[in-house]
Amino acid sequence: MAKKIRVAILDDHQSIIDGYIYRLTKTPEIEVIATATYSTDLEQILKEHQVDILLMDVQVPMSPDNPNPHPILNLIPCLIKTYPNLVVLVISMHADRALIKSIIAAGASGYILKEDQATIRDLGHVLLTVARGGIYFSRQAHKQILEQPLEESLLTSRQLEVLSMFAASPDLTSTAVAVKLNITDSTVRNLLSGVYLRLGVHNRTAAIMKARQLGLLTPTSPDLSSD
Repeated sequence: MAKKIRVAILDDHQSIIDGYIYRLTKTPEIEVIATATYSTDLEQILKEHQVDILLMDVQVPMSPDNPNPHPILNLIPCLIKTYPNLVVLVISMHADRALIKSIIAAGASGYILKEDQATIRDLGHVLLTVARGGIYFSRQAHKQILEQPLEESLLTSRQLEVLSMFAASPDLTSTAVAVKLNITDSTVRNLLSGVYLRLGVHNRTAAIMKARQLGLLTPTSPDLSSD
């Protein structure tokens, strides 16, 4: 019997995870071996299981104590570097052109919009496609990445990576980010300075807010502060 494609799912809504599992059980070549609703759980899953495809949402909280979205623009390159055979497929409600382009540049093998019901119904076929080396985009996402770059999208991939880490964990120090990325403190400061200049802001908080407004970073959920 052929080896099954092992899938892990990262999404902050259990009902959505259950829906994906229901769809994927109709594809016998695929086996869902693990799920998580917090980004911090993902590392343990990948250590314990040999995962072929990670189906991940953009807006997943870091942990129960940190509701900020995980730094996906930093996370994807790290995952691919650590697990070279891992295929990352992003599925999200966000259709921001800059965000989609940045995620694909980070190494994802596709971008599916949650409103794309036809693709969701055929999720098993989509996963088979990317497992075999292909890529897949919802039609609207594909249109977005083919359009000309936004004039405001002036941040480099490294600048976005650093800013996304601070957005996910506001209490991080420049030293901590430097250690995580294996660069110097001064490089982190220089990257942030470049971000401020390009976005026309004066501090990290304003930069994160502006980047989210432009669609460069994952927007925060409007109900984060209502709990």
